[in-house]
Amino acid sequence: MTAETTGPEGPITDPAERRREQRGWYFYDFACSVYSTSVVTVFLGPYLKSVAENAADGENRVYPLGIPVAPGSLFPYAVSVSLVVAIVAMPLVSAAADRRGRKKPLLAAAAYLGAGATTGMFFLEGDRYLLGAFLLIVANASFAVAMMLYNAYLPQIAGPEERDEVSSRGWAFGYTSGALVLVLNLVLYSGHESFGLEEGEAVRICLASAGLWWGAFALIPLKRLRDRRLPPAPVGAGRPVGEGAVGAGWRQLRSTIRDMRAHPLTLAFLLAYLVYNDGVQTVISQAAIFGEEELGLEKTTLITAVLLVQVLAVAGALLMARFARTYGAKRTILGALVVWTVILMAGYLLPAGAPVFFYCLAAAIGLVMGGTQALSRSLFSHLVPEGKEAEYFSAYELSDRGLSWLGPLMFGLVYQLTDSYRAAIISLVIFFVAGFALLARVPVRDAAHEAGNVVPERI
Repeated sequence: MTAETTGPEGPITDPAERRREQRGWYFYDFACSVYSTSVVTVFLGPYLKSVAENAADGENRVYPLGIPVAPGSLFPYAVSVSLVVAIVAMPLVSAAADRRGRKKPLLAAAAYLGAGATTGMFFLEGDRYLLGAFLLIVANASFAVAMMLYNAYLPQIAGPEERDEVSSRGWAFGYTSGALVLVLNLVLYSGHESFGLEEGEAVRICLASAGLWWGAFALIPLKRLRDRRLPPAPVGAGRPVGEGAVGAGWRQLRSTIRDMRAHPLTLAFLLAYLVYNDGVQTVISQAAIFGEEELGLEKTTLITAVLLVQVLAVAGALLMARFARTYGAKRTILGALVVWTVILMAGYLLPAGAPVFFYCLAAAIGLVMGGTQALSRSLFSHLVPEGKEAEYFSAYELSDRGLSWLGPLMFGLVYQLTDSYRAAIISLVIFFVAGFALLARVPVRDAAHEAGNVVPERI
């Protein structure tokens, strides 16, 4: 193994080796995106609600840990709990990865814990709503931790001049796999009777197959990605005596936050991203349950709508990248946030039982979803001080998940108080409006200068 592939943080210099590692990196998105698409976005929300309804009492409530919960709120509440678990776990895992210089074993552990929990959803039947909530919490938290480690590889496998392209290709690989598996899911679900399956059995097979896909294709990045040897620690710089992994993890998080205070504009961008991305993630995770329960759409309609989102997300990411080259990434993201706001307003007014209008809404989501996420990641890369890429990208992922429990929590609370998914969906507008206001105030060109980076002509 050469010094370039085992040296300190930074991209390897051999072009062939770098491309090989980049292709392996793309395949983790190819592996795990089916969880986001098939499990979180399409199947699990409505199915977990039906399982909880089987266990509900006369007041239409279930009681996890003795807490009264409406069956329709169980899924968003479980998503919120999973993200709280994730933000507790991420500093601990990040500290272990940075201290040892070995992200790959931790990535493998998180990926296969999530894939195993997802595969276990095959056993979610009858009134086993507690099992469903538990598996969702484990899978979603593992997914978040693995994505933190996955994103931290980006500055190591790609130089600044190619980072936008590499980031976008990763998203494109993910959307491609999501679309491919959804086609297979659609065939199985819509023709479940011809396969001799009940509807619930078909759903459980679709859920479990996402876990198997995740685990199988994760082997490719785990084979190709390289761990970097860290430079020797200064004498006396070891972990304080008596401090365990928890203390080390939170000590690193506090250190990163203190360092970020020297770059307040980068911190301001993270805050804006944290807010508007919470809205994006909640729309993605709650769209299926809104379409099925509030609009009365068939499952096949929902699956084909999400398939449309996946296909158009690839085109949308490439289109928004072209806009970014002309208008800058910040302006392009701001425009996308306006579109997200219009989408939610249109969703609130959408008539029930009208699949054509729902498809139009899905098309609009697809066109802005991929670009919003890909451009946010690449824009952040310009605001990171040189030599601190991995540390800051860990904080970026923590920001990604840090308040992502608020959107599902708000969605669930509004539904429980109003018994209306329309009210729940329109409540998410606040995340996009607030995110727009916060991002508009960030002078990203000054932020890049402040971080000591060369500023591109358009940013």
